[in-house]
Amino acid sequence: MQLALLSGAIFGLLAVILGAFGAHALKKTLNDEQLKSFETGVKYQMYHAIVLLVIGSSSLTIQKSIAWLFIIGTCLFSFSIYGLVLSDSKGKKMKFLGPITPLGGLLLVAGWALLAYRFLS
Repeated sequence: MQLALLSGAIFGLLAVILGAFGAHALKKTLNDEQLKSFETGVKYQMYHAIVLLVIGSSSLTIQKSIAWLFIIGTCLFSFSIYGLVLSDSKGKKMKFLGPITPLGGLLLVAGWALLAYRFLS
């Protein structure tokens, strides 16, 4: 599935870039808690980049649904964390992003549940 493969590659690329950015450029501007949150976003983004590459390379019958859950979930989860951390570091926390993070997490959980369901059936 082209969408899963392309999304996985882009998410992986961005995770490496953002991880390096966090480890080097942001290390001086973020406190330990903010840096840890930023790293969580990067880790989850990379995990789901890898699973998207696997799904895109497979012949799962419901791969499109799973891919969309992982794509949207990753965007909502990881990118809302990046926005929250970076805006907080500037003293202007974008609080509206707070509820978006768990919504993204729920979509990721749904993607994993659908994947498990596929393996069981």
